[in-house]
Amino acid sequence: MSQPAAVCNGRMNRDVSPPAPSRPTGGTVLPVLMVLALAAAAFVLRRPLLMSAPACVSGRWHGCLDTFNGVLFVMLVTLPPAALVAWALARRRRAAGVASAWPLSLADVGLVHGTVPFLWLTLMPGAEPGAAPAQVSLVPLRDLVTMGPLGIAGNLLVFAALGCFAPVRWAALASVPRVLALGAGCSVLVETAQYVLRLDRVSSVDDVLVNAAGAVLAGLASRRWWRPRAAAPSDRRPSPAPAAAR
Repeated sequence: MSQPAAVCNGRMNRDVSPPAPSRPTGGTVLPVLMVLALAAAAFVLRRPLLMSAPACVSGRWHGCLDTFNGVLFVMLVTLPPAALVAWALARRRRAAGVASAWPLSLADVGLVHGTVPFLWLTLMPGAEPGAAPAQVSLVPLRDLVTMGPLGIAGNLLVFAALGCFAPVRWAALASVPRVLALGAGCSVLVETAQYVLRLDRVSSVDDVLVNAAGAVLAGLASRRWWRPRAAAPSDRRPSPAPAAAR
């Protein structure tokens, strides 16, 4: 190589900036945030969870699957298997070339693991199912003052997983009004089922309002990972362009 070419090559090497350090992607941040949130919830509710643990471990129905604390305990215990399923789905999608493998897999598992237990609680019969008359409360905010902090918190969590993960999974739901409509619509279906099946529960419009609010708040918390509209037709990685002929 001649000296001018070497000097020019040396200048080009000096002008080229070093590659920027890689940053953690959303697929890594989202699982970490979920684990931290669940760990914080377990720490705050550690006493009620320990109270329901003996009944759940011994397989007794009463005191475990018919109480909020027991269902929450089962959710936390089944979290490692759910995480394993999410990891297997993400690995399979990555092998198939799916770009957003981790967010999609977490959304699939989170929708089921975070919604089914609360649906179980909301559709659990009261003291006299089938015998007590169906009750309906259509006056907004009348029942809200009687729910109490625990009742409001429980209603906020009913469709929180749905509002959090649905816009991550489907681009068509990636907007606040649609998440609100999704939470409200699902809550209306649950309240209607309580009335039709005569579960000895009050079908209240306030439950719909709080359920929808919980879905929206959870959706806003996951807004950074919402699936963009442009990714809806195909979520596969673009194939590399062919090398130009020399």
